[in-house]
Amino acid sequence: MKNIKIGQNVEQKEGFKAFTPNPFPPKEGFIFGPGILKKNNEASRLLGKLDGITKLLPDSDFFLLMYLRKDAASSSQIEGTMATIIDAIEAGVKNQTHAPIDVDDILHYIDALNYGMKRVKTDSFPMALRFIREIHKQLMSKARATHFSNPGEFRKSQNWIGGTNPSNARFVPPAADDMHKALDDLEKFIHSDDDVPTVIKAGLVHAQFETIHPFLDGNGRTGRMLITFYLWKEGYLEKPVLFLSSFFKKHQKLYYEKLFEYHHGNVLGWIDFFLEGVIEIASEAIDIVGKITILRQKDTMKMQKLGKRASESATVILPKLYGQPIVNVGVIQDWTGFTRAGAQTVINRFIEMKILSPKNEDEKYGRSYIYREYVDLFNAESGT
Repeated sequence: MKNIKIGQNVEQKEGFKAFTPNPFPPKEGFIFGPGILKKNNEASRLLGKLDGITKLLPDSDFFLLMYLRKDAASSSQIEGTMATIIDAIEAGVKNQTHAPIDVDDILHYIDALNYGMKRVKTDSFPMALRFIREIHKQLMSKARATHFSNPGEFRKSQNWIGGTNPSNARFVPPAADDMHKALDDLEKFIHSDDDVPTVIKAGLVHAQFETIHPFLDGNGRTGRMLITFYLWKEGYLEKPVLFLSSFFKKHQKLYYEKLFEYHHGNVLGWIDFFLEGVIEIASEAIDIVGKITILRQKDTMKMQKLGKRASESATVILPKLYGQPIVNVGVIQDWTGFTRAGAQTVINRFIEMKILSPKNEDEKYGRSYIYREYVDLFNAESGT
């Protein structure tokens, strides 16, 4: 497919040029060659396989929760956040004395994802511009920000990417008036009944949204959520377990380059990169599901060697560790109703079985404990 003119830089009265999108989708449509279509077929096949295999997990909601944290950490790190998936998990035990201050970015992202999932489940609520604004509001309200982000509202002023002002920026998104026309086009494209393959269309939605850049802050994180929500809404996944932020973080420089080239008409290059991401992340998730199954069997066998009473408490705790794999004595008390001493006894038993280990050996008080082998399944590839 030859380059498609997505838009052009237009001189503004303030003296700088802003990128003004052409009507979208382009009149000539999108024509993808056999290489891209073959890659799209592979991505679609793997999404179907992922959807099927996650249904076999007895606690697929916990698997989803871990992927939410993984995506939240990666997406926030793309924007400069230093907090990790470990910090996001540990936030669940309210033991954040040493956590990076920007773990709040991750928690806001998780809240926005959870909010979006509830909204998408409501069939009467379409993926419209209102939905995008609501997601942004959840993401940015009371969030740590370098400047005012006007949560849930499309911008009324000019923004830019790179540089100190629009005149020396690497990319200047459309002026506010042109932005609204581009957003209307994007909304119609999302709902149009066309022949663009669904996975490819998800990539186009993301790239076009980032080109429009309709918010003062939080565009990248909001746009990355749209990928998952779109594929889920279209029925490609029963649960929204495909999150691409770790792939974009892993190839962050290339991610930005491909989006920049998309503005200049290299739609094919962006879609090729995007489909590689879907293939890699879906394959990784399928592999993790298999490893979780093996780990569960191994640790369940360890519990079967315990006495009856010890086995009963362990059977209560192990499944919960798949959703909250960092715990402290207080968490175990909440789960079991045991006394503090009883909860510590259970933790010690899990340490003996090599399921839990102290998260930080140097801590003397207020210790937290981690299901390291499980967490590492999600943490290894992400670099977080």
